[in-house]
Amino acid sequence: MTVRVRIAPSPTGNLHIGTARTAVFNWLYARHHQGTFILRVEDTDEERSQPEYTENILEGLRWLGMEWDEGPYFQSERLDLYRDAIQKLLDQGLAYRCYCTPEELDEMRTAQKERNEAPRYDNRHRNLTAEQEAAFQAEGRQPVIRFKIEDDQTITWKDLVRGPMHWQGRDLGGDMVVARATASGEVGQPLYNLAVVVDDMDLNISHVIRGEDHIANTAKQILLYQAFGGTVPEFAHTPLILNKEGRKLSKRDGVTSISDFQEMGFTAPALANYMTLLGWSPPDATQEIFSLSDAAAQFDFERVNKAGAKFDWDKLDWISSQYLHELPLAELAEALMPYWQAAKYDFDPVADRPWLDQVTALIQPSLVRLKDAAEMTQFLFTRELTWSEDAQKQLSQDGVAVALQGVIDPLAAAGFELSAETAKSFINSTVKANKLKKGLVMRSLRAALTGDMKGPDLMESWLLLHQRGEDLKRLQQALEIASA
Repeated sequence: MTVRVRIAPSPTGNLHIGTARTAVFNWLYARHHQGTFILRVEDTDEERSQPEYTENILEGLRWLGMEWDEGPYFQSERLDLYRDAIQKLLDQGLAYRCYCTPEELDEMRTAQKERNEAPRYDNRHRNLTAEQEAAFQAEGRQPVIRFKIEDDQTITWKDLVRGPMHWQGRDLGGDMVVARATASGEVGQPLYNLAVVVDDMDLNISHVIRGEDHIANTAKQILLYQAFGGTVPEFAHTPLILNKEGRKLSKRDGVTSISDFQEMGFTAPALANYMTLLGWSPPDATQEIFSLSDAAAQFDFERVNKAGAKFDWDKLDWISSQYLHELPLAELAEALMPYWQAAKYDFDPVADRPWLDQVTALIQPSLVRLKDAAEMTQFLFTRELTWSEDAQKQLSQDGVAVALQGVIDPLAAAGFELSAETAKSFINSTVKANKLKKGLVMRSLRAALTGDMKGPDLMESWLLLHQRGEDLKRLQQALEIASA
């Protein structure tokens, strides 16, 4: 079988991580079988679909490295195809016009609730006579199109993730609306289940890979495939992404869109790597770092879990750090510049590039997210340092003024040239001449130069500040604090 899969996002919001994870699984399966990965934009919801969301989705997929082989196809450009399909159902007696008003449907559901029955359409307009239809039309009622679902039908399929699945027609909520009403009474806007089936048949989709929240839709859609005489694709329903409480990840959990993860400073390879592990595990359970291509070579549905996949921020951060620690220095520096620029740090991307590369090398072993670089390096860029409460406490200790003065004097005499060895000699001389503990001198220098008591390597930080002409000035300012 030629594998043809699709990702079919709706442009009613930015690319959600759940949709992106579904795209990853589709892409992996297509690449594993040398198949075709298709992009279809399901934009029939005219009120909520927006061009900016479409662009966000396309950009997000490209950023993650999931270029599509066909498409994008837009449902809004295929309306005639759906209307022809609906008319075919009407002509064959498999669908009909339902004239129920919203008030009548509400009344019906209320009565069902009072009887402790599951809400469902009771098919009351399935067999209207021509006279009854004419009477409803004379009242100005606008019909929807409903597809007939028999209660005694059994719908079965072998799910590639969940195994044999069985649904009864009576559990699908009654006859299904497949098109909205129009003022003229003609076939209106097609609804999701109908449009999906028509598209998947037209595009010869072989496998439908999507979240488990679509299982009930699958039962309905199989009935539509059969009604149209189409080939039913194979289905694979993947586990949902859950929050730490075990509920479906939603906007209430904060960050959920791919563009949010970009802004937080995750790289595309790291995020794609993590998403492959949200519901799938490689044959080697110890393998956690791999590219999409590596995962595609091993991907199959036997290793996709049935249980929901809990989103783990710590795991994502760890994977992100592994990628950042291994990035070539020049590439990482380029990736960090937008965050430094967003923080409005003063630097020239070209003239200061050698210095920026050194800054990057300083923080690379500690980076978890790209965005962290702005806060981690603020003390290197700022011309007006502020000292934290802990740093001020350190500077107020006995012996600090002597320690700082002992470094300031030889540093001022040395001029611009400063090496790590020279800096260490200043420290050792101060310790020896003033009978100070080296720890006191080192802590005092960190407080004076960085404004804090924690941060990256002190000696490397000092040399970077020296290149900007900031170290002597800061030491002198800190001396004033220590001498106060």
